[in-house]
Amino acid sequence: MNKDAIKIGFIGAGYMGYGMAHNLLKNNYSVSVIAHKNRKPIDRLIDEGAIECKSMKELGEDNNVIVMCVTNTPIATEIANEIVSHLNEDDLVIDITTHQVNGSIEIEKIFSTNKVNYVESPVMGGPVQSKEGVLGAIVGSSDNNFILAKEILLNFCKKVVLFGPVGNGTKAKLINNFLSLGTATLVIETLKAIKHLNIDLQKFYDVAKLGSGNSGALNRITDKAIAGDYKGYIFSVNNTLKDMTYINELLSDLPNAEKLSSLTKSFYQDAADRGEGDLLISELINKA
Repeated sequence: MNKDAIKIGFIGAGYMGYGMAHNLLKNNYSVSVIAHKNRKPIDRLIDEGAIECKSMKELGEDNNVIVMCVTNTPIATEIANEIVSHLNEDDLVIDITTHQVNGSIEIEKIFSTNKVNYVESPVMGGPVQSKEGVLGAIVGSSDNNFILAKEILLNFCKKVVLFGPVGNGTKAKLINNFLSLGTATLVIETLKAIKHLNIDLQKFYDVAKLGSGNSGALNRITDKAIAGDYKGYIFSVNNTLKDMTYINELLSDLPNAEKLSSLTKSFYQDAADRGEGDLLISELINKA
């Protein structure tokens, strides 16, 4: 696809999406955005050259590529139903949303009613990696759609990998989150135990990172916790609870894995029930 002919409509240019849209603009793509609740990232992107659309109709009709980065499957489904009739045959939708097990398959069906090409591409990484353009894309799509989407994804991703047809990307993303969120939870509970047992955190960290317990989660959380900053893992309790709910569904036929995911989910359900859903998960180190 000729870069000059690509017009991108970006839905969800917030917490994660801002960095993606920022990098597309930096690489001279035409980018349109639409506001939802938080205008700050939208205003920043407009200052960087983005065009603001006032409706899904306008966003769909004025662009031939839609990038959708929203919180969950129900929101993505609502958007898909709203925008599909305003897209043209052979337009492309790149869906960054982390979906429940069959969510992306159902959304592809919505777009197929208007012969719109659909690619699921949940990503590894957070807002920092998004802004730096070094995310990892976990793609589920046809081979032809992958070629079209990869050109765009490489503007904010360091690596773009095709896992097979739509649905496979979601499964791979959820398994990754089982690993990463499970590891982060273990780190959080370890640091809580260290506080309770009056163990020197700096000394513990100095030796722990030399062994097999070393991990990205250990480093992200502990580096800052030593200085009294418990915001090292930038992922909220509510988002973690949502992902663990999806993971539980995925692992329902694997008894041991399902037990682990259920236990992990229960930590975040308890935190949400205490009114701590908006906290970052690493902030739970200081909670009950």
